[in-house]
Amino acid sequence: MKIGFDNEKYLKMQSEHINERIGKFGDKLYLEFGGKLFDDYHASRVLPGFEPDSKLRMLMKLTDRVEIIIVINSNDIEKNKVRGDLGITYDEDVIRLINEFESRGLYVGSVVLTQFKGQGAAEAFQARMEKRGYRVYHHYRIEGYPSNVALIASDDGFGRNDYIETTRPLVVVTAPGPGSGKMATCLSQLYHENKRGIKAGYAKFETFPIWNLPLKHPVNLAYEAATADLNDVNMIDPFHLEAYGETTVNYNRDIEIFPVLDSIFEGIYGHNPYKSPTDMGVNMAGNCIIDDDVCCEASKMEIIRRYYTTINAVVNEKASENEVLKIELIMKQAGITTDDRKVTVAANERAEKLGVPCAAIELDDGRVITSKTSDLLGASAALLLNVLKELAGIDHELHVISREAIEPIQTLKTEYLGGTNPRLHTDEVLIALAMSAMSDKNAKAAMEQLHKLKGCQVHTSVMLSSVDIKTFKRLGVDLTSEPVRRKK
Repeated sequence: MKIGFDNEKYLKMQSEHINERIGKFGDKLYLEFGGKLFDDYHASRVLPGFEPDSKLRMLMKLTDRVEIIIVINSNDIEKNKVRGDLGITYDEDVIRLINEFESRGLYVGSVVLTQFKGQGAAEAFQARMEKRGYRVYHHYRIEGYPSNVALIASDDGFGRNDYIETTRPLVVVTAPGPGSGKMATCLSQLYHENKRGIKAGYAKFETFPIWNLPLKHPVNLAYEAATADLNDVNMIDPFHLEAYGETTVNYNRDIEIFPVLDSIFEGIYGHNPYKSPTDMGVNMAGNCIIDDDVCCEASKMEIIRRYYTTINAVVNEKASENEVLKIELIMKQAGITTDDRKVTVAANERAEKLGVPCAAIELDDGRVITSKTSDLLGASAALLLNVLKELAGIDHELHVISREAIEPIQTLKTEYLGGTNPRLHTDEVLIALAMSAMSDKNAKAAMEQLHKLKGCQVHTSVMLSSVDIKTFKRLGVDLTSEPVRRKK
């Protein structure tokens, strides 16, 4: 894989910049952390070389100075809100986050229940947290937030919230998902710290959009595509342009809220230390791009993948057509179509020629391997065998799994488990390959190539089952599919 981003430079520069920002605020900084602290695969796809856990590793450089507050909306607990990417509820994700942070040596100081009004599920979650030894605080709904500044910055606004006791100079405020109340928690703490004579500061860490890249740079367009469901729009920061005469990029929600923040800062401090939303940010990612062409190409491919993900979600009634239209517009701005992705063209052309579902995979060196549905294997299962044989240098005419090994599995599926599709899925073919590897050297050689599939591109001419999608995800493959259901 071509590298376009210097990850080590990023870790060093980012930690130094945050330390510098702490020093500007009397050695106490509340840092709102947007996006994912780890498993940031979007960033690693559009900035090749960026490690998915880079932000977490950056914090580990500040281990002795940082503590973490995890914020969760009490209404999300009550509604059992689920993270779409992980399939777990927000309250379970809080526990997952705590375990992940502590396994890296980071200190989790407390949990905050925002929008708290005595919800039964929220109280039960608080009891779980306290049983595990964590302090839990309550923050309440403020009528007219965020517009009613006079009420917000008063004893009847932020003053009603619990004061969160912290002990370290850098307080990272994070959450399982958007709408949890991270910014309000930070601002509430500033109000309480100021009443105690402590001049704490606030900053925001969002990786995207990258403020010092052009507005229509593919990396920033890929962020818009990724947040099509949130209606986020990248914009020139007008406050920064007016204050400094410098063009920078931010997104609509931060720009829209800035006048309110300005008034809240005035109410707390008597002045606003920031002249623009860009000023509030601390992101250094844009300074660590070492090959812009590589990042541009990677981002364009990400936009196409987002298009397919969204249009498949529409077919499954999990997204709106407006989201597709938005990404189509972004594709026009980037000057790309789905035909710019090699595997898309390869899979679709073969499917049109043969009249059966087909699949294609692109390797790091540009080779494209294809497959088709047969009476034994689905297209995606056949694709795995084809590419593993290619990587192992095995003649494609040789079988690494015999027909005799596949047929009993088909019989099990259809005659004993009530299935209607006798063809093997990806997980089933991998199990059969593993069994064959015990006695067949070619099968063993093919198995040993599996790790090389990470980061490869795959496209299928029909939508896949959830089993196949999960298998490709576990292999680290970037998968897209045509929004076509396979006819029975």
